[in-house]
Amino acid sequence: MLSPRLAKDQVVIVGAGIAGLTAAMALSARGLAVTVLEQGAAPGGKMRQIGIGGSRIDSGPTVFTMRWVFEELFAAAGKNFSDHVRLRPLEVLARHAWDEQGHLDLFADEARSADAIGDFAGAAEAKRFQQFCADSRRIYQILEQPFLRAEKPSLGGLIAADGFRGLIDLPKIRPFTTMWSALGDYFHDSRLRQMFGRYATYCGSSPYLAPATLMLVAHVEREGVWVLEGGMHSLAVALADCASEFGASIRYEQTVREISTSGGRACGVVLADGDEIAADHVIVSADVAALGGGLFGKPAGRAARPIAPGKRSLSAITWSMVAKTEGFPLSRHSVFFSRDYQAEFEDIFGRGAVPAEPTVYVCAQDRTDDQAVLREDGADELLVLINAPAIGDRYAFGEAQVERYAERAFGVLARCGLQVERNAEAMQVTTPSDFNRMFPATGGALYGRASHGWTASFQRPGARTKIAGLYLAGGSTHPGPGVPMAALSGRSAAASLFADLQRAPGGKPVLRPITP
Repeated sequence: MLSPRLAKDQVVIVGAGIAGLTAAMALSARGLAVTVLEQGAAPGGKMRQIGIGGSRIDSGPTVFTMRWVFEELFAAAGKNFSDHVRLRPLEVLARHAWDEQGHLDLFADEARSADAIGDFAGAAEAKRFQQFCADSRRIYQILEQPFLRAEKPSLGGLIAADGFRGLIDLPKIRPFTTMWSALGDYFHDSRLRQMFGRYATYCGSSPYLAPATLMLVAHVEREGVWVLEGGMHSLAVALADCASEFGASIRYEQTVREISTSGGRACGVVLADGDEIAADHVIVSADVAALGGGLFGKPAGRAARPIAPGKRSLSAITWSMVAKTEGFPLSRHSVFFSRDYQAEFEDIFGRGAVPAEPTVYVCAQDRTDDQAVLREDGADELLVLINAPAIGDRYAFGEAQVERYAERAFGVLARCGLQVERNAEAMQVTTPSDFNRMFPATGGALYGRASHGWTASFQRPGARTKIAGLYLAGGSTHPGPGVPMAALSGRSAAASLFADLQRAPGGKPVLRPITP
């Protein structure tokens, strides 16, 4: 039985990304009056789709993992996740290429991956892969409760969580070793080191600077990657629909220019057109750089520190396109590696430049594993992506520059055997400048603060802020970027709000409190 509506407490959520929608669903299902204000015309935030002809191309996150996060969210609201989002598991997690001959698939089945690695790089590497799997699994198991589900963890808190065992477990998560260095303990073949080092980019970071703790991402993928019927955007639509069903009001094309405060407490928002909306609680589901940069007003800016340009995570250049392909057998997720991985990240984080030779990710959205349902004209629906520096607020990516970057990216594809027939009329390019316009004050950084150094994960803000009644959620907050992580941050913001409501004088009891 869900709790009755709490007539007094009005919650305003700024942003209808995954974190904001998750918080909206959790709160409205428990009876609070929720209003979500989204500057775009549809839900999803970075989980956006671009229309090209009759196709809708997922042009944000494309990998869905940790489905248990959403199963728990829906179950807590009395719903079944599978009734609202249709999922199909992938057998091939990703297909990798270094040249026309060097191809390697990773599978959801660990034994199949080990066999493939053995065929690709030898039996010794396959054995080391199995040890890597065991260690990355252990890192995840150690961190799930005291870190991923915690509101605002600290290193001391991780150790204290399990007393003496926490102290013993600390070296096992390898916070003080870089990911690239740690991978050298497992893989002697540089291609395998490169392949698993790429998981640092899931957090917008360099494997040469990020802690080895991020090896847990490899375990997360082995636990399952799914394709969503209707694309990733269907998840945002399902969350929005469920929140609306519980009474939440979601208003699109509404830009918030200020978060109002009174007596040191958040008390509402002011829209760009001057309208004011009063609230007892405000959740900001936007990049913390915008808050810390003063884009929501000076008083609210105290709630988050600005992110210095040198601390920003990766941005990207993407090509959303409909194109005919030939040669390389695309799977759903395919990765084409540069020949000098270290130079690629030195270009991005050292020189602030688009790599001379980038690693290229291709999401073939009409393919599941090796099965394809192409358009009638035989064309693929593709998202092509390369990593780029987050300099979109100080560098204009002109048409000539973007074409040079396209030649680099599609040149890598051709070197690996994939020919893509580009047509400017069936393609839309997004640069760091475009991402900065969509997400101001970020420079186009897509993952908040880069996870460089062992303290980086503890520098992300938690749900609570210095301002009473003001909470944070989103991929730039704890526990970090990615679809399930953003959802966990939204749940944490909702749980923190409930806890504060119960502690407040005259606070109403909650019949079914949620947990992050």
